[in-house]
Amino acid sequence: MENTEKWINQGIEFITDYGPKVLGALLIFIIGSWVIGKIIRTLKVVMLKSNYDQTLQSFLANLASWALKIMLILVVISRLGVDVTTFAAVIAAAGLAVGLALQGSLSNFAGGVLIMIFRPYKMGDLIEAQGVLGVVKEIQIFTTQLVTPENKLAIVPNGPMANGNIVNYTAEGKIRVDTVIGVGYGEDIKKTKEVLMEVLTSNTQVLADPAPSVNVVELADSSVNFAVRPFCKPEDYWDVYFATYEGCKLALDKAGIEIPYPHQVEIHKQA
Repeated sequence: MENTEKWINQGIEFITDYGPKVLGALLIFIIGSWVIGKIIRTLKVVMLKSNYDQTLQSFLANLASWALKIMLILVVISRLGVDVTTFAAVIAAAGLAVGLALQGSLSNFAGGVLIMIFRPYKMGDLIEAQGVLGVVKEIQIFTTQLVTPENKLAIVPNGPMANGNIVNYTAEGKIRVDTVIGVGYGEDIKKTKEVLMEVLTSNTQVLADPAPSVNVVELADSSVNFAVRPFCKPEDYWDVYFATYEGCKLALDKAGIEIPYPHQVEIHKQA
C-alpha cells in the first residue's frame, strides 16, 4: 500500500514537473509544423510570381523546408529542458563520425548544389544518366527523380549525377529519331527513297528544319537497309518513332515494294 502510494506521488510529481514541458513542446511542434507549411507555400507563390525557374523553385523550397524543420526540432528540444548549447556541442563532437557515416549523403547534397549552379538539366528535360532514361520530375536536395518511358519513377542520387555523364535530349529543342527500314534487293532505290520520304514529310510532328533524311545505310544479307531519320521535338519522340515504322510499312505495301523476311523451306522425304 505504501509502495503504491509512493508510485502515485512520484507519478503526480513527474507529471507536475514535466507535463507542462511536454505539452508545450507538443504544441510548439504542431504549430511550428503548420507555420512551416504556410511559409513553404508562400515561398513557392512568391518564387512563382517572380518567374523563378521551376527547377530552382523546387530545390529552394525543399532546402528551406529541411532548414526550418531542423530549427523547429531544436526549439522543441529546448522547450523540453535540454540545453541546446550542450546539444549543439554534442552534435559538433559527433560531427566527424556522422560526416564519415554520411559521406554519400553529403556528396549527394554537394551534387545537388552543383546541379543547381551548372544546370546540366532542369525539370521537364528528357535525359539519360547513370543508366536511366527518363523525364526529370523533380530535383531534390539529395536525389533527382526521373520518370522513365515505362512510367516508372527512378530516384537517382545527385552525387553520381553531378559527376557522371549526362545526355540531355531536350537541351537543343530538337531530337533525331533513328529508324532502319529494309527492302528487297530487286527494288528500285530511288523510288523507295521517295516513298519513305513522303511518309516523313506528311507527318506534322516531323520538323522541316533540320530536314528529314532517307539514305542507304547498309547492304545486308537479304535486304537493302535505309536509314530513315526524321527530326522532332523531344516530347514527340515516341509518337514519331512508332508512326515512322507503321507509316513506312503501309506506304511500302501500297507502292508494291517488298520488305524481305526470313522464309522457311520444308523438305519432305518420300518413303
